[in-house]
Amino acid sequence: GVGVGAGKVANVKEVQVYRWDPAGEEGPRMQTYPVDLNDCGPMVLDVLIKIKSEQDSTLTFRRSCREGICGSCAMNINGTNTLACLRDAEPDNNKPLTIYPLPHMYVIKDLVPDMSNFYAQYKSIKPYLQAEKPPVGREHLQSQADRSRLDGLYECVLCACCTTSCPSYWWSPDSYLGPASLLQAYRWISDSRDGKMEERLSDLNDAFKLYKCHGIMNCTRTCPKHLDPGGAIKSIKNAVTQRPALA
Repeated sequence: GVGVGAGKVANVKEVQVYRWDPAGEEGPRMQTYPVDLNDCGPMVLDVLIKIKSEQDSTLTFRRSCREGICGSCAMNINGTNTLACLRDAEPDNNKPLTIYPLPHMYVIKDLVPDMSNFYAQYKSIKPYLQAEKPPVGREHLQSQADRSRLDGLYECVLCACCTTSCPSYWWSPDSYLGPASLLQAYRWISDSRDGKMEERLSDLNDAFKLYKCHGIMNCTRTCPKHLDPGGAIKSIKNAVTQRPALA
């Protein structure tokens, strides 16, 4: 390291970041920034904020909560889709840190992908309660056992890490809903308070929307919230086949 002030030693990490500005004349490129990790927060998001604050104010990325709750800072870091606020900056190795936008998405600028299609697909699964009976009092009641069926589903933050890691989605982003939307669909199919399970399953029973999933399981491996989108998709397929009118 290099001496920094009194008694401080720098731990400089080479950070390689994808850059592209549609309003500029340069094409897509990688830009390298040296960052002293001993004078920086521990996460990759801290590194990016430090670069933007101290070296290059034009660097563009999404971020909000810094706690893995909002899903805004999803990007590809060292070859893995994850949330920058949850990914350690790896101060103990001297390898460069490489940061790209989520793969196989149109890029708006730098690390900001266009999420329009992703959100439209999420909207299509009707991600809200459709109860057939009026609530008891002011709320739709649910047993603890029924509530537990939503564990591992409701925690999804729609970061799109899973969806953009899926080769089936790369091939058919216009017709295959992708792991995130299907996991969210299963969240409502599993909800005992919802009265539209049959309609939801019928809508998903499609060669492209659902069955373009081939069980590659990149989605489950990359999920920064440690959820299992692949398992949810399998459960939807099982639910469809258990209903003769749909199969």
